[in-house]
Amino acid sequence: MEQWSVWIWIKTDVKFCFFSAGSESLRTLKHLTVRRGESLTVPCLYAQKYKSHRKYWCKGEHWISCRIVAYANTSNTGISVTDHPSQNMFTVDLNNLQDSDSGWYWCAVEIGGDETPDDRGAVYLKVSSDPALWVENSTVIGQEEGGVRIQGFYSSGYKNKEKKWCRFKDWSCYPFQNSTVKISDDWIGSFRVEMIGLQKSDAGWYWFSAGDVGVTVHLTVTERPTDCTTTNTHSGAKEPIEMLQFCLHLN
Repeated sequence: MEQWSVWIWIKTDVKFCFFSAGSESLRTLKHLTVRRGESLTVPCLYAQKYKSHRKYWCKGEHWISCRIVAYANTSNTGISVTDHPSQNMFTVDLNNLQDSDSGWYWCAVEIGGDETPDDRGAVYLKVSSDPALWVENSTVIGQEEGGVRIQGFYSSGYKNKEKKWCRFKDWSCYPFQNSTVKISDDWIGSFRVEMIGLQKSDAGWYWFSAGDVGVTVHLTVTERPTDCTTTNTHSGAKEPIEMLQFCLHLN
C-alpha cells in the first residue's frame, strides 16, 4: 500500500508564480528535464500583438550566435514547431532526446527590421538517464466532472525544494479559484497531483516544478456522456439489466 505523508486540499484564491525566462511578451520555462530517449513538448506563450508574427526555435547558449533549428508549422529531424494563434502559444515537440541534446534553446518571435531585435525567451534543457524531475505520463486525459492523476518523481537533491503545479494559459500556479487540486509529497522522491471536478476550461498545458526545475504535462478533457439509448434485440432478461446499469453509471 502506498504511503503519503502530506495531503493538501487546495481550493482558494489564485496565486501567481514566476518560473519563466523571457520578456512579458514572450514566456517559457527556464529549466526543463527529460529522460533519455523520451519526448518533450515546450510551450511558448506570446502576447496578442505577436499573433501574426513568425515563430521559431533556436539552439545555442548565446542569443547572438544561436542557430535556428525550425520555424513554426515546419518540421526538422525529430523537431516540430506548431503555432496555436487562438491560444497565443506555439509549441516545440522534441522527440527521442539524447544527452547530446542538452543545452540552451530559445523560443523566439520574428519582429523584423535591423533595429528591432526578435523577441525571445531562453530555456535550458537537461537530458539524462536519471533526471532531477520527471512524470510517468506527460499527457493525461480526463472526463468532464471526473478527475486525473499525475504521478511524478524527483531526485534526492530536490526533496526540500518548493513544489508547484501551474498552468500555462494564464501563467498561474495553484491554489486556483475554480478548481480542486489534491497534492501529495512523500518527501523522499515521489509526488502526486490529482485534479477533480474537471471542466473543459481546465484543458491545456501545465507544468510541475521542484525548485527551478520543471516538467510539462498536457491535459485533455473530454465531454461527459449525458445520454444513453440502447435497443435490445434479444429475448433474455439479463442483457437489458446490464445495459441499464451501464447507462446509469455513465449518468
